[in-house]
Amino acid sequence: MPPQLPQKIPVRPGPPSSAGGPAAGAARQSYGKLVAWLAARTRDVAAAEDALADAFAAALERWPRTGVPEKPEAWLLAVARRRRVDAVRRRLTSEAGREHLKLIAQEAEARMTEEDLPDDRLRLMFACAHPAIESSVRSPLILQTVLGFDAATIASAFLVSPATMGQRLVRAKSRIRETGIPFRVPERAELGERLDAVLEAIYAAFAEGWTDPAGTETRRRNLATEGIWLGRLVASLLPEEPEALGLLSLMLFAESRRAARRSAEGDFVPLAEQDCLLWDRALIDEAEALLSHAASKGVIGRYQLEAAVQSAHAARRFTGRTDWVAIQELYDALLSIAGSPVVAINRAVAIAEAEGAVAGLAALYVLGDDKRLDEYQPYWAARAGLLARLGQVPQACEAYDRAIGLERDPAVRRFLQGKRAVLRN
Repeated sequence: MPPQLPQKIPVRPGPPSSAGGPAAGAARQSYGKLVAWLAARTRDVAAAEDALADAFAAALERWPRTGVPEKPEAWLLAVARRRRVDAVRRRLTSEAGREHLKLIAQEAEARMTEEDLPDDRLRLMFACAHPAIESSVRSPLILQTVLGFDAATIASAFLVSPATMGQRLVRAKSRIRETGIPFRVPERAELGERLDAVLEAIYAAFAEGWTDPAGTETRRRNLATEGIWLGRLVASLLPEEPEALGLLSLMLFAESRRAARRSAEGDFVPLAEQDCLLWDRALIDEAEALLSHAASKGVIGRYQLEAAVQSAHAARRFTGRTDWVAIQELYDALLSIAGSPVVAINRAVAIAEAEGAVAGLAALYVLGDDKRLDEYQPYWAARAGLLARLGQVPQACEAYDRAIGLERDPAVRRFLQGKRAVLRN
């Protein structure tokens, strides 16, 4: 069972594609860090993205011929800064405008002489999660500004049209600029829902990288690592915040199983059939310690409960069995605080394992009127599996057809096709 997201986040665009080889890889690694640095100093996120897009284009054109610079971040920043200064110069002609340009240029030049560029990604994330930003767009905004997802792919994840999502993102960036939202980590009294948006975006980024278990897709590579890095950063800055600890625990539990998720031939291996000896014991131990520390705070939230589900699965390496009753109870609790249809799907699967396929299918059918599930592969895969267990072959094959058509991962698609073939034969 993969880490459960509100929705599945598509691949990461924004930074250059794999066509540029090493140049693209070096540029891509710097994307979020440079956007954050530029935006934190101007509060103009859109302009920072535009300037950096020009810098990436220049890198793709020059680096394959000249080689990747010794300090690629400084090179990209220099080009982006020039583009930004040119844009501001065209817009500002007053004495105040010239002073603004001078300050930007002086600070950029000073930073480029330093060994390391300061990392302002966390500050940018909290700016995107500010209460002045519409709540429904905070997580999408973080995904776009820090990780480079474009509006169309974010829209498919959050189940809205690309045009609607694009408009929301543009308005949000304008809001940051026009209201002067500060780029800083808020005091504890201010955290509240802003932390929720930050954690959701980190988890969404991790899960997208986690869906490429072999790390073979260039556009996804490093996303899981980057998500864990951001999770560690938040947890280190907020060591007593139980949900920050719970999220890091959840990601580490999932990451610990990466080596077991594909066979030597590259075939998909479901969690129940994975070889526990291939799981990373050090990551599991760290995840367990984080979850225990989070639980000691006395406040239980979504990420702690999801991490507890993964902990229950990890216990199989000691017991040889999965405690589905405990997992069902955890999903019951999770559904009470996070009424997501995705949580409900996984709860139905747990019910089927604990009480039988009839009970699981009944829990699944309750969700049938939710139109958001029409294009959600895990719903159709779960439905197909339960129908197959009940001997309802035609209905199961139809559900498998829907799941196969919606699945992007070739290995998972082959797995589903195999299940369907067994039924038809």
